[in-house]
Amino acid sequence: MEICCKINGEERKLCFEPHERLLHVLRRHGYYEVKDGCSEGHCGVCTVLVDGKPVKSCLMFAAQAEGKEITTARGLGSPESPHPIQQAFADEGAVQCGFCTPAMILCAHHLLQRVPDPSDKEIRRALDGVLCRCTGYQKIIKAVKTAAQRIGGEAK
Repeated sequence: MEICCKINGEERKLCFEPHERLLHVLRRHGYYEVKDGCSEGHCGVCTVLVDGKPVKSCLMFAAQAEGKEITTARGLGSPESPHPIQQAFADEGAVQCGFCTPAMILCAHHLLQRVPDPSDKEIRRALDGVLCRCTGYQKIIKAVKTAAQRIGGEAK
């Protein structure tokens, strides 16, 4: 099968077998920031944004991405010019092993687009589909709050 979609702002053609999940197709095409944790939808580390909403890519058939806009963490910023959320995660020490970080950042991005000044409870709810096995989530929550302040400051 072959589909056309937009990944990180770039038009792409993806070839795959009909049974393949988006996670495996993205990784095969070099999007290694999309992690493969459990392949069953439990851990959420494979989360990408599809048309702006968080989706566990291990549960989505690649064929369902036809005509969709997919964003991975690479699509938000670069090492030279990180997105404020990426920078806040680095500044607040919200990264340990880094395995869940791309998915956490994408979920935080989705939250901050809808709720510019989220409460701790709102942050926890937005991130609850992504498991982090290294931290107690406190630094991650702090990073999202820091990013909210920085993004809010940019809007003024």
